[in-house]
Amino acid sequence: MVDSKHKIAIASDHAGYCLKESVKKALSADGYSFQDFGTYSEESVDYPDFVHPLAKAIENKSFEKGIIICGSGNGVAMVANKYPDIRAAVCWNEEIAKLARMHNDSNVISLPARFITEENAVHFVKIFLTTEFEGGKHDRRVKKIAAKI
Repeated sequence: MVDSKHKIAIASDHAGYCLKESVKKALSADGYSFQDFGTYSEESVDYPDFVHPLAKAIENKSFEKGIIICGSGNGVAMVANKYPDIRAAVCWNEEIAKLARMHNDSNVISLPARFITEENAVHFVKIFLTTEFEGGKHDRRVKKIAAKI
């Protein structure tokens, strides 16, 4: 049985599909399981159709963390960050992935498929999934992120 910390929500658009499949394969070997919100091929799609359900699943606490992937990482992050309890961070290097967790308590990593290698993607996700939030002064700041409208 996979514990809830090892069950990850994942989604991509067509540009991120192959990278998504590589990440799933590599991390499955480490004991992670996934709920894949799509897409399921390289056929052109609209990324919000897959990111909205993932973000809702994290908002309702079905998952603690998520992985979203598109060509630049920006579009999927913009959609996810519309949800008050989502803190999606576009990560393209090790330090950004680490700081997204340590300082921002990010719960969704967004990967730019056209700008990183499969090996780097897996490495960044592992850092993201295993780095703890530092809390302290960062907790105060994180609490101020969601808009109060």
